[in-house]
Amino acid sequence: MPERGIRTLPDALINQIAAGEVVERPASVLKELVENSLDAGARHIDVEVEQGGVRLLRVRDDGSGIPRDQLSLALARHATSKIRDLDDLERVGSFGFRGEALPSIASVSRLELVSRAVGEETAWRLECGAAADPAPAADPPGTAVTVRDLFYNVPARRKFLRAERTELGHVEDALRRLALSRLDVAFSLRHNQRPLLDLRAAATDGERLRRLAAICGEAFAEQLLSLDHAGAGLRLWGWVALPTFTRAQPDLQYFFVNGRNVRDRLAAHAVRQGYQDVLYHGRHPAFVLFLELDPALVDVNAHPAKHEVRFRNGRLVHDFLFRTIHEILAEARAGLGSSARAEALPTAPGAELPPPAEEPAGGASTAGWRLRQAPRQSDLGLAVADQVAAYAKLYRSATAGTSSLPAIDGEAATVPPLGYAIAQLHGVYILAQNADGLVLVDMHAAHERVTYERLKSAQSAEGIRSQPLLVPQVLAVSSRELGLAEEHAESLESLGLELRALGPERLSVRRVPALLAAGDVESLVRDLLSELAEHGGSRRLPEALDQVLASMACHGSVRANRKLDLAEMNGLLRAMETTERSGQCNHGRPTWVQLSLPELDRLFLRGR
Repeated sequence: MPERGIRTLPDALINQIAAGEVVERPASVLKELVENSLDAGARHIDVEVEQGGVRLLRVRDDGSGIPRDQLSLALARHATSKIRDLDDLERVGSFGFRGEALPSIASVSRLELVSRAVGEETAWRLECGAAADPAPAADPPGTAVTVRDLFYNVPARRKFLRAERTELGHVEDALRRLALSRLDVAFSLRHNQRPLLDLRAAATDGERLRRLAAICGEAFAEQLLSLDHAGAGLRLWGWVALPTFTRAQPDLQYFFVNGRNVRDRLAAHAVRQGYQDVLYHGRHPAFVLFLELDPALVDVNAHPAKHEVRFRNGRLVHDFLFRTIHEILAEARAGLGSSARAEALPTAPGAELPPPAEEPAGGASTAGWRLRQAPRQSDLGLAVADQVAAYAKLYRSATAGTSSLPAIDGEAATVPPLGYAIAQLHGVYILAQNADGLVLVDMHAAHERVTYERLKSAQSAEGIRSQPLLVPQVLAVSSRELGLAEEHAESLESLGLELRALGPERLSVRRVPALLAAGDVESLVRDLLSELAEHGGSRRLPEALDQVLASMACHGSVRANRKLDLAEMNGLLRAMETTERSGQCNHGRPTWVQLSLPELDRLFLRGR
């Protein structure tokens, strides 16, 4: 075999190798071309494709255009107008900045570039591989890039393309993501001369919601919570779906960093933790979120296709995302979507909650749960079985109230969001009437959430009690894990966990939270150190504590077939309206549903 010396590759081969990183399929071409249009200040972008983009893909915009003398330079490798020096590279504010997209695409297709710069009287056309000089053309101001016969000269890459329908799906998905990144820009898409998308520029809140509905679906747009929060040099705004709207796959998750759509594990982990108390197991949240920060604090040059970014302070970003999502979901109380929402909730007759334990033997229950009362931290330090019993006794009262259903009509006083109870169905559901129609409440799920939030509030107010281990538990760990334990020792001690180094790779667990003393301490510590290594922070301890409180709340809530009177049912409804995350139980199941009068009329074929 002859020796092969080091040599410089031909330009055509260099471009084709670069295309392997930038151009995967027609959707990749679309992404690069549309990002160039957005960087050029386009306000309207039209996309036309044929055969899923393999035969033809054309992107036309009304941006600033390219002057005649720079058309050839636009197709040269590493030529760009978006960065000039290292300072620009460290603070990248544009989408495309590598100067590789157009020459890479041109090396694996038949590319035509037509552009008319602002102020010029005519457009100019340049065909890659043809005449070197641009020719005059009749086009409006802006740029049109036409890509034909993708991978015609690279058969090995072309055979990996999928069916027309599949490639078109990827094109549509890419354009939807780009349309979400710039709500102020109009987009259109045609396939084989048939219009598929026509998205107008959105400036007002109503127009933005209409675009969200067009891209993500009407159901998503009807289940949104909007947010806009700033702090520590970061700003997070956008929309998250209510926990009742979840997906089997993470296919409605859009995250943008300074306008760039990215797939970031740190952000996905933070958002999922924000949903931890309200997400049904195995389901995925839906969101459209925009994170804005100083461009110098994020590296957008970490991936050839710019799908991933790196944050200079990943832990700060993670905590900011988690706390923002956690707080906005906490505001989603039961009845929030009702038009009967009151600014100040009225005190309903007999506004008490049913007791969590069984009725005492010897007669009817005379117990009630007083609204807004919190358990003592001393009760939380007992064994779980004793805690539930103590928590039940804490809320017993000497007398039980009785009430009748208040009148609900247009002249009545402001009706609470969940209305007033009218009956109990099969010992499981509460039926209530509000200004919108009929409300059905799963009494166990609702009571479980109310109890859980009260336990968490009590623990937060009093602090976490820790318990020293009679015999410290020694773990064999890596040197990195030992360093993480020492680095975060102070924050871990605030959560009731005391770790001490015994040697270069040995760690001693001396003190644990009292609620977790009977659990698997070794697994808890190892999981905690693993999350610290991956995300720079961990909520493993708070989550473990919450799991114990959730178990207490579940065992301490009213069970099915428990007879409640109207006072107890109304007390539960009022507590739901003032409890955070009361729209879902601790396991993510919904606690209530609303049937409006129009929906009831449709069931019975009534007209109004």
